[in-house]
Amino acid sequence: MMKEEVSFDDFIKVDIRIGTIIKVNDFPKAKKPAYQLEIDFGELGVKKSSAQITDLYKKEELLNKQVTAIVNFKPRQIANFLSEVLVLGIYNTEGNVVLLKTSKSIKNGEQVS
Repeated sequence: MMKEEVSFDDFIKVDIRIGTIIKVNDFPKAKKPAYQLEIDFGELGVKKSSAQITDLYKKEELLNKQVTAIVNFKPRQIANFLSEVLVLGIYNTEGNVVLLKTSKSIKNGEQVS
């Protein structure tokens, strides 16, 4: 089912950037299994995110992985953790999140356009 149509002006309000995961911790207080991520967005600095990606990704393989994230959402309190960005992914047929990534290495903080 397709979502409601949006204008180009709506789209350009969303700030989507590339960043590199520099730290991954377990998040036992989350309602659903998740990791606490710290992501380097270059000039924007390091931002935190809670990500429900434990089914397909081990902590070790996430380190230094580039991800795509929305960086201008209002921060969201999840248990005892403040999630500042939304890491983007797609649910596969098993209901697990597959991370969106670039096909080539990109400078941290570059904006998706």
